[in-house]
Amino acid sequence: MTDAASPNAHSGALRRMERDRTMDSRHSLAPSRQLLNKVPEVTIYFWIIKVLCTTVGESAADFLNVNLNFGLTGTSVVTGVLLAIALAVQFGADRYVPSRYWLAVALVSVFGTLVTDNLTDNVGLPLEISTLIFSVLLALTFLAWYSSERTLSIHSIVTRRREAFYWLAILFTFALGTATGDLMAEVLGLGYVVTGAIVASLIAVIAVAWRCGLHGVLAFWAIYILTRPLGASIGDYLSQPSGQGGLGLGATVTSAIFVVGIFGIVAYLSVTKADVISTPATADQHESAERGGLVQTVIVVSLILILGGASYFWRTSVLAEDAAATSPTAAPAAVGTGPIGQVPPAGAQPALASPLGDLSKFRTITQDTMNLLNSGDQGGATTRIDDLEIEWDNAEARLKPRDKSAWTEIDDRIDTVLRELRATSPNPNTEKSALTDLLNALG
Repeated sequence: MTDAASPNAHSGALRRMERDRTMDSRHSLAPSRQLLNKVPEVTIYFWIIKVLCTTVGESAADFLNVNLNFGLTGTSVVTGVLLAIALAVQFGADRYVPSRYWLAVALVSVFGTLVTDNLTDNVGLPLEISTLIFSVLLALTFLAWYSSERTLSIHSIVTRRREAFYWLAILFTFALGTATGDLMAEVLGLGYVVTGAIVASLIAVIAVAWRCGLHGVLAFWAIYILTRPLGASIGDYLSQPSGQGGLGLGATVTSAIFVVGIFGIVAYLSVTKADVISTPATADQHESAERGGLVQTVIVVSLILILGGASYFWRTSVLAEDAAATSPTAAPAAVGTGPIGQVPPAGAQPALASPLGDLSKFRTITQDTMNLLNSGDQGGATTRIDDLEIEWDNAEARLKPRDKSAWTEIDDRIDTVLRELRATSPNPNTEKSALTDLLNALG
């Protein structure tokens, strides 16, 4: 019996040795074991910087597009190049470094926003379609990530491949968050303050659900998407004039406050290492805890589709009824064909009403801006034109359903006016020309 057992024992030992050698070989070849974790621990600092980066990123995009007059395409190219450089630096590091990581996040924030804006403004794709496209792309990214790594853990980004999936997912979350936020605020006419309140409530619900057992990865990515419209709403509230329901700090002051906040927190984290996932064992523990969650994901996504779809169709039906009830006919317009604000003379043929309805509010702001320019008050004209942008954005949900082509024509002219008046070196002649074209379109 001993002689018969010895070959079996010897064979078993050989098999174990061979298995150990194979595992050691794989262990030595896997690039994941050569890197420390490349992302921060998710703490309160993480979410604060994420929201601040969202607002600053949007302000930076507006500055390049409007103030420096790069245009949407030029801004996208510049930002894309900067993002590629930042990601190359981030991928080249062998561990998480706060300054590198958050610079890349800020640039992804700008570029993700610009992707959505290009599809909307240059391609003419409705925000509803953009939202669906980025939802599908994000879902496919997660599917490919899980198929490759068998985990979607956000605490074990220790290989180049996982890091690539991670940053691709972040890009799509910013684009999706931009599309969703703009859809709610502009197309559905909720405004950024109401949108921010809704988004903040959803984030609170998800956070409570996570505390009660919602899967960590699912909760993380849901909140990550929602913090984008939340950041935009906070920035909008702080920068808008008090007459429009904001605090009146202005875009420049708001951006400066947020930039200082980002630098301060990143400097603190760089010194204290408070958000560093220190050991591979910690990452492995997180990864084990973050497996699964498929059933919860299916349930949550289904609820989002049902509730989101029902809310969307209810809101659009309300807006359609409002547009039909207030649709203008070939009735005399409030403003005649003479000079702006002048009552048409007796017997004069009245002008046809605009297909968008009463636009006198926008004509008044535009004419005020022209008057300020004519008097040499460039600063006053630049300030006054901000009111036009705010009022036009607030009226989009009410006006656009009446006549999309007429709305688009005026919207393009308003964009031109904004670029001219906010340019770093404004030209009075081109400013007045743009304002005249806008007045004609509004008339």
